[in-house]
Amino acid sequence: MPPSASHAEKPEKFNGANFKRWQQNMLLYLTTLGLAKYLTEDAPPSNEESNRETLMAVDAWNNSDYLCRNYVLNSLSNALYGVYCGTKSTKELWETLDVKYKTENAGSGKFITSRFLDYMMVDTKPLMNQVHELQVLIQEMLTEGMIMNEALQVACLIEKVPPSWSDFKNYLKHKKKRWI
Repeated sequence: MPPSASHAEKPEKFNGANFKRWQQNMLLYLTTLGLAKYLTEDAPPSNEESNRETLMAVDAWNNSDYLCRNYVLNSLSNALYGVYCGTKSTKELWETLDVKYKTENAGSGKFITSRFLDYMMVDTKPLMNQVHELQVLIQEMLTEGMIMNEALQVACLIEKVPPSWSDFKNYLKHKKKRWI
């Protein structure tokens, strides 16, 4: 294992939720292990007439692909492991997961938007925790390709402050200076 591999932690097991986050973490992990290329590359061609060097290269590639495939499989929940353990290569496994879970998440943008619009801050929770929750929702929207400029983000944040902040909210709304 290369020394840089210690810089990335093994990703949490994927259970079918938060695919994009898991996929990015897995890609980072495999990159630090020097195995990321097996996610997208096919095995080098060989035939019976190949020379010894070519056969050794194919054998080394197959060994590394086996390791990479099993790193990915072992980062799946037990239920998903059983579904995907029959794949023949890392590339096949990665593409199958990508098609399955990116397609399922394709409509999630409208649900993220709905959660963002419905979100209201309350007086009973720490303000910074609630701001962080809003930042996560905004980031999820941006990840889905929804563009929201900073002025709109600030205006939405002002609208979502707790009811006890109504005077401050009105002050900010009527302030003539730009918010950002």
